[in-house]
Amino acid sequence: MGMMVLTVDNRARGCQMSEPGPARILVVANRTAATAGLCDAVRARLREGPATFHLVVPAHPHGLHRVVDPQEGDEGEADGVLAQALPLLSEAAGAPVTGHVGDHEPLMAIEDAINRAPYDELMISTLPRRVSRWLRLDLVSKARALGLPVTHVEASEREPAPA
Repeated sequence: MGMMVLTVDNRARGCQMSEPGPARILVVANRTAATAGLCDAVRARLREGPATFHLVVPAHPHGLHRVVDPQEGDEGEADGVLAQALPLLSEAAGAPVTGHVGDHEPLMAIEDAINRAPYDELMISTLPRRVSRWLRLDLVSKARALGLPVTHVEASEREPAPA
């Protein structure tokens, strides 16, 4: 099992769930969606109290598409990530985890999801710092500005990528 880094913010700011019952957690991940580290983070969150989880996988432009049409994401690949991750995350959560493919820009994918349904917390899973595009874009800090508690799960350098 690889090491992961978890950071949690905003809980001390007095953020509270909007309704009693299980906390609604929006999980945002792409290449780390089906990793042991994210499953471990889901289990760790459940030890804090009941929660339901929804995974959004941002579509991801590849190769020449990044240059020619950066607004078009590869939903096919994101659908594959979703199909691979949902059973693993559901097992970790002990209940079905739902999910969808989001906008190719991760912050927009988060905002779209928050506008469609109420969430109490965010969990953002990234690649290790030295290779993470999302961390270079400062996604975690920008997501914190949305006012929800944010848990950042950073994959280990040694954690194997899903097949």
